[in-house]
Amino acid sequence: MTRTAAQKIAAGNGQPTREQVWRQIAKASFAVLSYVTPTGEPRSSGVVYAAAHGRLYVAVAPDSWKALHIPATDQVAVTVPVRRGGLLALLFPIPPATISFHARAVVHTTGRPDITSVSSELATLVPAERMAECRIVEIFPEGNFLTYGIGTSLLAMRTPSLARSRVPVG
Repeated sequence: MTRTAAQKIAAGNGQPTREQVWRQIAKASFAVLSYVTPTGEPRSSGVVYAAAHGRLYVAVAPDSWKALHIPATDQVAVTVPVRRGGLLALLFPIPPATISFHARAVVHTTGRPDITSVSSELATLVPAERMAECRIVEIFPEGNFLTYGIGTSLLAMRTPSLARSRVPVG
């Protein structure tokens, strides 16, 4: 007897664990980073990140809006799209699953010892000649990961109540 996606999720098979969420975040490298300017205007942009030690790291230009505006509130929102579907995605328009969360963010200059400890992950983001002049945004997820389609089947993604989940960050 085969169980439907709804039955599997009701039995607990669709709720992702914190480890599954972090594994998906670590496998991906692109996210949408949202923040508010000092005058209260919302902004968002796509960023490439590295994940290590329960944090995300983004390299930005020192004169970028991210480097200049994030320190005003230290608060950001992040959405990581997670590609799903494999070969099916080539045949059908399958939207990505997502992981979203609120976070505290700190903009560092490069060369700090605590940032240098993740330099191998950051080296994949920025060419060595630009690393000395960039700023590193260190992102500390807080609260819950809000997931859509993580730990569920593609079929279950069609039903929002089955595909959504909250997973504690810590």
